[in-house]
Formats: sequence, C-alpha cells, structure tokens
Amino acid sequence: MTAPAASRRVAVVGGGWAGLAAAVRACSLGHQVSLFEMAPQLGGRARSVTRDGLTLDNGQHILIGAYRDTLALMRQVGVDPAAVLHRQPLTLRYPDGSGLRLPPGPALPAFARGVLGWRDLPWRDRFGLLILAARWRLQGFRCPPSMTVAELARQCPPQAYRELIEPLCVAALNTPAEQASAQVLLTVLRDALFGAPGAADLLLPRAPLDALLPTAALEWLQAHGARVALSRRVMSIAVTDEAVTIDGEAFDHAIVATPPGEAARLLAKLAPEWSRGAAAFSYQPIITAWLRAPQARWSQPMMALRADGLRPAQFGFDLGALGGPEHTYAMVVSGAAAWVDAGTEATRAALMNQWEEAFPAVEHGAVEWLTSRTEKRATFACKPLLQRAPARVHRRVTVAGDHVQGPYPATLEGAVRSGLAAVQE
Repeated sequence: MTAPAASRRVAVVGGGWAGLAAAVRACSLGHQVSLFEMAPQLGGRARSVTRDGLTLDNGQHILIGAYRDTLALMRQVGVDPAAVLHRQPLTLRYPDGSGLRLPPGPALPAFARGVLGWRDLPWRDRFGLLILAARWRLQGFRCPPSMTVAELARQCPPQAYRELIEPLCVAALNTPAEQASAQVLLTVLRDALFGAPGAADLLLPRAPLDALLPTAALEWLQAHGARVALSRRVMSIAVTDEAVTIDGEAFDHAIVATPPGEAARLLAKLAPEWSRGAAAFSYQPIITAWLRAPQARWSQPMMALRADGLRPAQFGFDLGALGGPEHTYAMVVSGAAAWVDAGTEATRAALMNQWEEAFPAVEHGAVEWLTSRTEKRATFACKPLLQRAPARVHRRVTVAGDHVQGPYPATLEGAVRSGLAAVQE
C-alpha cells in the first residue's frame, strides 16, 4: 500500500497478531481503519482462553530478544515488555541440572562461553559444536534449500544435537528436525544466537497473552478512531477500479490477515492461483497439557525435557513462577503430529509417565492432570523448499500472516512483521 497523500479507508480482516500490527500501523499513518474478526476476541492463535474453569493461554508461547518489531508494537500500544515478560539468557537446562545456559553479553562471546561451560558435554564435543557453528557463520548461514536440519547437523556431536539443535529446531519451527528446513533454522540462529546482545534471551510471558498485545491494541485502536467488529466473519471480498468491497462495504485497501485456509476462501475468485497455494499448506500441531503438582519445586520457570518416541514433551513451564496459578505446570509437545495420531489417552499417559520420570522427587500420585489443548493447525509445517504465497495479491489487496513469503518460521515476530509490511506495500 503506497504512502497516503490523505487518509484512506483501510479494512483489516483478521484480528490476530498480524492483523493487529497492520491495523495499528495503518492508524498511525492516519488511515480510517476497520478491523473485522470472526472470533469474539482478538489475538488469533496467541490469546487467553478459559478451559475447565481455568484461565490459561491457548498455548505456551515464547518470545526472544530478537523480536524487535513485536516488542516495539507492544510499547506503541502502551504495554511495557519488562512488566509482562520474564527475561533470561537462553537456557536449555534439564531436570537433572544438565544442559546449556548462555551468559549475558555480546552474542558470539556469550555463545562460546556458554558452550565451553557446558559441563556435562565432553570437551571434544564442546569444541566440535563451536567449530560447526563457526562453519555456519563463515558460510553466511546459508545452505542448499532442500536440506533438512538433520542433514545440516550430521557432523554435530550427538549429545549436542539431542540437547541443543533438536530442541531449538522444534521450538522455533514446530517441525521435527528430520523434516524441518535447515535454511529457516539457520536464519533464526543468525538473528538470535549470533545477533545483537540479548537477541537470544528468552522472554517468557508472566501475564496472560491477552495482556501482551490484544487487550491493549484494542484500546489503542478504539482511542485512535478505528472501528473494531468482533464476532464478524467476512463473507466476500471483491475489487473494482474504484474500491475493494468487504461484504458490500467500500474501502480503498484491504489487508487479509486470516489463517491460510480462510484467506484462500476469501480470495478464491480474485486470486485463484494464490488461493490454491494457500489451501495446500500442511500443518504441524502443538499439544499443551496443564498439571497441578503442589510438591514440585523447580529451579527455573522453564525446563527442557528429553523427548523421544515415549516422551512427548520438549519443554515444561512453572506457571506459578511466571505469575500464573500456583503449583500449576504446562508441558508442551511441539511438532506433535505423531502424538495427535496416537490419541488423547495415549498422549496423556505418556505425559504423566514423562513427568514421573523427570521429577521422581514428587510423590507418586501427587500430580493432578488438569486439562489439555491440541492446536491441530498451530503452525505451517516448515519444510525445505516450502513455497509460501506472496503478500501482494492485487494493488488494493495484500495478505498478512506468518504464512506469507518471508525468511522466518511461524512465530509471533513473523506475524507482526508481515502485518507491518502489508501496510507498506
């Protein structure tokens, strides 16, 4: 969308983080903004929900220090990231105390010091990991586009692969390393582990996801004259030389910030080839389980967990330590397609067994299963050679979302950046 000489009528379809970023940016440029969201609340896949009497997030999202546009957007709508996010250096520590922790400071020295201080990793493997990382950097964090993460890391020491590369891959790309795009992971590593000081820091929400952006963005938009229509599913988008019409209402420009399937439906007549590509996406699910364990005492709010064919979860979170319900813990299964296929009861049993194995000090039977949630289309499957649809559909219509063309996986930062870019088109 070209820079305005005067205020223009802009419709934003979808109130997730991409749509909110687009709406705030358009308002900031002086446009007349109308935001349409089919759900009764804003936030999309990163929102707070009430389930079985508990107010929880619809998944355990993690931000990192490299999310500069997300953090800037939060500040713009009046949210202080320091007040709602727990910041700590990248830490992948396991219940037995092993694992990697990066010290604060400039990226390269911090990574080197962290790896050299990884006490349970043999010295030979520490140097091997540093040599491998140096090789990636010398190659400009580039690799053949068809390469998977597993192929990229063939020369990685096995323990470092299991306890660092695999967890980082599934956390960032939500795709198992054997299927995940090596190029996308290298891009994430470049901007996080080897970016600006603090770029790799973990930013763990210590407030509900609604408080990180959606609630404040709604108030900001309304204060700046935007029209926000909740529980309003857009049924049609049509374009003429004079305007784009949303269910018959005329606008100068429309930004479609919905999931790919909904965008494909809305744009099927206007851009049939684009819609076929968006509809063909494959997805990876995420399962989140919540448990109550009054006897548990964790040394840190986020714990890495050893996952394999019998142990589903890669990460655990102490919600009480993050401002949530006391004695409540979340276990997260990323890249969870195999466990969705296994079924709810099998996954529940495996998670309970994994908890008892990881935390044997907690008395058997003292852990209460609260609830679980499966997001079957949590993210697109971030595979090599994935063809992501372009953001520009028509001179009057752009698309925003973490699924459009871009270097990043399906993350909050990817969504926010796409929303900002859709206004700049």
